[in-house]
Amino acid sequence: MATKITVNNNGSLKIEGEFEIVDKNGNNYDLGGREAVSICRCGLSANKPFCDGSHKGHFEHEAVAFALPPKK
Repeated sequence: MATKITVNNNGSLKIEGEFEIVDKNGNNYDLGGREAVSICRCGLSANKPFCDGSHKGHFEHEAVAFALPPKK
């Protein structure tokens, strides 16, 4: 399965499939065998970079796909 990233309304980025998450030094986060995780977008999580639901009622974003402008 390819990696799929879903931008959730008013919330996290859900990552599913085969992936790894590394810190700025290239060290892997131990995902405990999970095949899906949610990444914080609001900055309020106590478990960054992972979502802990702290965004509820404090973060608004309607997730609707659009095309990026051409690369420069």
